[in-house]
Amino acid sequence: MRIDIWSDFVCPFCYIGKRKLEKALKQFKHREEVELVFRSYQLDPTAKRDNDEHLYDVLAKKYGMTREKAKEMSDQITVQAKEEGLDFNFDTSIRTNTADAHRIAHFAYEQGKGLELTELLMKAYFTDSLHIGDHEILSDFAQEVGMDKGEALNVLRSNKFIDVIKQDQQEGTNIGVQGVPFFVFDHKYAVSGAQPTHVFLEVLEKVKEEQSELTIIESNTSEGAHCSNESCDS
Repeated sequence: MRIDIWSDFVCPFCYIGKRKLEKALKQFKHREEVELVFRSYQLDPTAKRDNDEHLYDVLAKKYGMTREKAKEMSDQITVQAKEEGLDFNFDTSIRTNTADAHRIAHFAYEQGKGLELTELLMKAYFTDSLHIGDHEILSDFAQEVGMDKGEALNVLRSNKFIDVIKQDQQEGTNIGVQGVPFFVFDHKYAVSGAQPTHVFLEVLEKVKEEQSELTIIESNTSEGAHCSNESCDS
């Protein structure tokens, strides 16, 4: 069974949703048959690689709210992350363009290291407050998961995988992705947002059935939280 996951490394609900899916997989008796593939979906392709503006100021401008309200919104997400065993540090997070992070992740998938690198990149941004647009940092991560640092730097200095990012984004748009995370289970079911673990487990069981129609499962609760180009809704 293959699960395609459209996500971005700076989307908080993508990391939260990843953890919820992993918890469901631990309860799924066929988990060893499951292949996870993370697909690229940039929430802000126009973002600068180096950006000194604080996240709270960016959110305040984007949503027309005060800085205090932006921090309060982020604090609420931090609480949700904590429930999944994740430590988010929005106070010190470093804003950046995620294209290079996506490119090095695609390179890692070619070498069977994609899942390991994806986890490192998400933790780096949300927990460790590292600059995931910095080539040295990205190549160090590549080396940490067993890849050649020099080869990783060469990829980052080129335009390799830019077309793959665009293809992922377009494919996502074609199947109805309007926000991330977005999970497609073996081309049978789609789950939109960071749904509760029991929802993921239910879909894992159902996907065994022969169904051709793609069904999008949504929720009116905050547990289906997701990020779109316009906002992060919890």
